[in-house]
Amino acid sequence: MAYSPCPNDTFVFHAWAHGLVPGAPALDVTFADIDVTNGLAERGADCPFDVLKISYAQLPYVADDFALLPAGGALGRGCGPLVLTREPGVALTGRRVAVPSERSTAYLLFRLWAAAEVPGGVGEIVVLPFHEIMPAVRDGAVDAGLVIHEARFTYHHFGLHRLADMGEHWERTTGLPIPLGAIVARRSLGPATLAACTDAVRASVRRAWDDPDASREYVREHAQEMDEAVAGQHIGLYVNEFTADLGEDGHGAVRALLTRAAAESLVPPVRPDALRLP
Repeated sequence: MAYSPCPNDTFVFHAWAHGLVPGAPALDVTFADIDVTNGLAERGADCPFDVLKISYAQLPYVADDFALLPAGGALGRGCGPLVLTREPGVALTGRRVAVPSERSTAYLLFRLWAAAEVPGGVGEIVVLPFHEIMPAVRDGAVDAGLVIHEARFTYHHFGLHRLADMGEHWERTTGLPIPLGAIVARRSLGPATLAACTDAVRASVRRAWDDPDASREYVREHAQEMDEAVAGQHIGLYVNEFTADLGEDGHGAVRALLTRAAAESLVPPVRPDALRLP
């Protein structure tokens, strides 16, 4: 399996990765940024991993080979990507905007927001590593930056202003939670193993909730020098009831995102049955 070193992933998968889930399939973990796992999943049969964390925006490109597991991903409310600027109230029409990836769910949400809220559209899109975006906005290298995860809690340290919250726009226009990251597994594993993986994820999540201190060192080890308090906020924001079970609201949010995006020709269409386990 490949997932990110972000605190929400290490918190969720700690128990499974450490053999603490009785009867779960053995797990060999590789840490990789979600941009990397997005690309790996697109290799289909040549992907070296059976289970991966990817962006929901990537799902239409890999749904023939990978099934969406209804647990372990990142959805929620009040947890959307932000657009940051040096000065408040900047008009983004024709401006340079830094984004962490052009295949991320954050960028997909941004494009849906910009289509509705930025007359004439934004200007040049600049892809930068996540950790370089806020300094680039602060230093004037770009006019705005699209940020995710812990940047919700730290952008003030860079003297930046929140221009817009993609999650607020999504929730206001759909009433649904915000889909961000998905857990997918190779369809060729077969229904029984896919079900066993889902059960293992759910058991791992519940164990993390029951004993949050058990994963503390694992989270800290891989948190990339993130402040422990920020890591805790990160977990609190992105690990919630949808992590244990997408449910109807979660599946509805994913369908709505991909249907809207396909209607705008931003992603290929995806069959509704591709969002459910076989």
